[in-house]
Amino acid sequence: MAWRVILSVLFLISSNLQGGAAGAPQVPCYFIYGDSLCDSGNNNDLVTDAKANYPPYGVDFPEGATGRFTNGRTFADFIAELLGFDEYIPPFATANGSDILRGVNYASGGAGIRDETGQQLGGRISLNHQLQNHLITILRIREMLGADAETYLNKCAYTIWMGSNDYLNNYLMPDIYPTSTLYTPEEYADVLIEQYEQQLKTLYSYGARRLAIFGLSEIGCAPAEVAEYGTNGSLCVDEIDDLVLPFNDRLKPLIKELNSNLTGAEFVYVNTYGVTTNAVPGQKG
Repeated sequence: MAWRVILSVLFLISSNLQGGAAGAPQVPCYFIYGDSLCDSGNNNDLVTDAKANYPPYGVDFPEGATGRFTNGRTFADFIAELLGFDEYIPPFATANGSDILRGVNYASGGAGIRDETGQQLGGRISLNHQLQNHLITILRIREMLGADAETYLNKCAYTIWMGSNDYLNNYLMPDIYPTSTLYTPEEYADVLIEQYEQQLKTLYSYGARRLAIFGLSEIGCAPAEVAEYGTNGSLCVDEIDDLVLPFNDRLKPLIKELNSNLTGAEFVYVNTYGVTTNAVPGQKG
């Protein structure tokens, strides 16, 4: 079912593009923001438990353990391939020179919308910090392209998948974080969405026009959550899965509002809820 999500993203971010030269990427560049689902090595040199640059990570990846939190490619890698890029988008930690003209991957394992999220893991690059890194990239691109930089950035593809750690590595850890005592799930979703809105507007101000924004999937299906809480015969921890629903319910109308109020914005919501459980016939989706 993951392929359905990837293909829908490709359709949404490329549907209004003009056909380019044969064999050329559908967009000039691709920028990636997120957490461990898309991290391709930004955490490698950080002092953190959230790193994956050692076996068995990467056992099915041609370059081996690169810092991807998977045995092979990430969602972002698949999207880059299908957009027509002949090389994967480099992580910010190693991107340099003209490499940044085809895009940069800022994702960081353990990162969240909130700056404190994941702090018990050690180093990680929050979404606010990822946006700061993107501004550094923009300044470099402006040095290369001059007055053409803004038009160039407007034509690029952008994806962002954030929020899971704000639950898994924040709200669901009451011994470390106070959020679950300060907010009900609905109130916490409001707090997250309010901050996320400002971050998305910042991304727009930096030139993002075609942005695919992933909703949250069933975080109760994460192996660590299943092992800790049990499932009472269900496939996943239903109580935890239900926590993300208020977030998704608020994210959808936010994206519509941003498209209405931000000139030229073509932001799209990507529904990932049900992807995990729909992969198993007969289970809830």
